[in-house]
Amino acid sequence: MRILVQKFGGTSLSSSLAREHVIRHIRRELAQGYHLVVVVSAMGRKGDPYATDTLLDWIHQNGNMLPAREKDLLMSCGEIISAATLCSILNEQEIPAVALTGSQAGFVTDSQFGNARILEVRPNRVLELLKENKVVIVTGFQGQTESGDFTTLGRGGSDTSATALGAALHAEIVDIYTDVNGILTADPRLVEDAKPLTIVSYAEICNMAHHGAKVIHPRAVEIAMQAQVPVRVRSTFSEEEGTLVTHPDSFNDHSHGIVDRFVTGIAYVANVTQITVESHGGPIDLQLQVFKAMAQHHISVDFINVTPSGAVYTVFDDASERAISVLYEMGFEPKTLSGCAKVSVIGGGMNGVPGIMAHIVEALTEQEIQILQSADSNTTIWVLVRNEDMVRALRALHTKFELHL
Repeated sequence: MRILVQKFGGTSLSSSLAREHVIRHIRRELAQGYHLVVVVSAMGRKGDPYATDTLLDWIHQNGNMLPAREKDLLMSCGEIISAATLCSILNEQEIPAVALTGSQAGFVTDSQFGNARILEVRPNRVLELLKENKVVIVTGFQGQTESGDFTTLGRGGSDTSATALGAALHAEIVDIYTDVNGILTADPRLVEDAKPLTIVSYAEICNMAHHGAKVIHPRAVEIAMQAQVPVRVRSTFSEEEGTLVTHPDSFNDHSHGIVDRFVTGIAYVANVTQITVESHGGPIDLQLQVFKAMAQHHISVDFINVTPSGAVYTVFDDASERAISVLYEMGFEPKTLSGCAKVSVIGGGMNGVPGIMAHIVEALTEQEIQILQSADSNTTIWVLVRNEDMVRALRALHTKFELHL
């Protein structure tokens, strides 16, 4: 049985015209002989009647004291409405379909309400329905604990639902439909000559997602990578195939779309604060004290440089006051610089290639942009710049690595 998983986001379901495009994609894949599982998000975005953020606003306006367990119960409603709506349309058009909640589709999670982790997917019911030639519509973003409580998977949870189902069902491919035609070399809102990518590796898109690109959630890619399930990111409103995410070993199978490259894309995260804590002969476990305190106060840290003389790291601007206060209470006198941005240069081909950092420094120096901090991994080099320099940095790096060609 050839199984394909399709995931449609909120904008793909938000209007009758958008839903017509969804039906067209479903009909096309059925005609290709696939058995389809369709994962849906809540319809629309904040302000639309059934969007997740709209449901959260409703609680804010009505007591704002809903416990996490009950909040997950409410937030599950948006996807249920989407699934029921699509199921009705498909059956009206004589396409047999059935709708399942996350729990009915076999998603078993832990009890971390609001950001639950998938423990297991038991797809038996989905498989039985596929054998009956039904289109199985599954509510994304949600599951159920062993004790029967509804849970939600956190931001990007529908992407995670789709790839987890794809892995459990041994699907040929998972199609993630959005309002953009695949993954681009940079954010097209900031870099006008950003180009669509035909194919990227799991590692590259994971890094792009972790470091600011919002096309697909990194948890979803990590699941697909573990199961070796190919993922396509494509537009609901186009027939183009978008971007294929797969293992580099598979690139030769798609060689018509390959460009030999060191750098794949440029990503960014804005509005972060750089914090420097210096020891000045202080305790030898300064770094342990600092990062343990951040963890205990639930402050996410990033861009970490540890040296014998102290530690430098970043937090989001909206958490900076809390982080600084914690450090002062511990007796430290941190130096801070708010309003920064982390710019990431990402590419699976840069590992072991000399000159990549030199190109980065050259591009930014030519624009008189100061590098405040840097770090690197096998596939990514990060630089910290001021927010006001971020867009110029993105464009300069995009041009320097010829991603516009």
